[in-house]
Amino acid sequence: MLRLEGLMLQQGRFRLIADFGVEEGHIVALLGPSGAGKSTLLDAIAGFLPPARGRVLWRGQDLGPLAPGARPVSMLFQDNNLFPHLSVEQNVGLGLRPDLRLGADDRAAVAAALDRVGLAGFETRKPAALSGGQRSRVALARMLLRGRPLVLLDEPFAALGPALKREMLTLVAELAGETRATVLMVTHDPADARAVADQAVLVADGRAEAPRPTEAIFADPPPALRAYLG
Repeated sequence: MLRLEGLMLQQGRFRLIADFGVEEGHIVALLGPSGAGKSTLLDAIAGFLPPARGRVLWRGQDLGPLAPGARPVSMLFQDNNLFPHLSVEQNVGLGLRPDLRLGADDRAAVAAALDRVGLAGFETRKPAALSGGQRSRVALARMLLRGRPLVLLDEPFAALGPALKREMLTLVAELAGETRATVLMVTHDPADARAVADQAVLVADGRAEAPRPTEAIFADPPPALRAYLG
């Protein structure tokens, strides 16, 4: 379980409170207005922002002492965080070996991950030679190879068109189902949440509420969500 225990995040005059748990294997959408703290919450879980108070726990372990790279977390950003001078194989291989000393078994694992996301044979290409959707798939392949049980999505597919974005989210859901990963995804689109998330967290007015079933929160939205949806 992911547990946010009495968590308070503070940046200048901004403050966000969170105190809830997420059972493993769920896909949870973080909903709410821009600037409410959705990405800030992911940053705290990933270790990029130390909390002013409280703890982030995974399976009972306090993640506070761990650096971001040592946490059981993979995070996808809007720019996919690909290195333009590296090939697809190398960008994905970073998920296995940061020094990129890839042996035969490593290359076979990279090839299998690329095949799983529909990019078999793309190993030697550079990111500039790929479409936006293909770059997203490279980032997903790297995430798959890392094998971390907690996946954080900070709108990595926001720049894609609606159909391609939905395709990417569906692929994330399939990969999460295969690996039993827990996924927290920031979204501004209710359709994205309803398509792949079984739970939703409202982030508004300085608080991240406890998860609720996605359809239930849309069927009877809290006032802050109703105001956001219009």
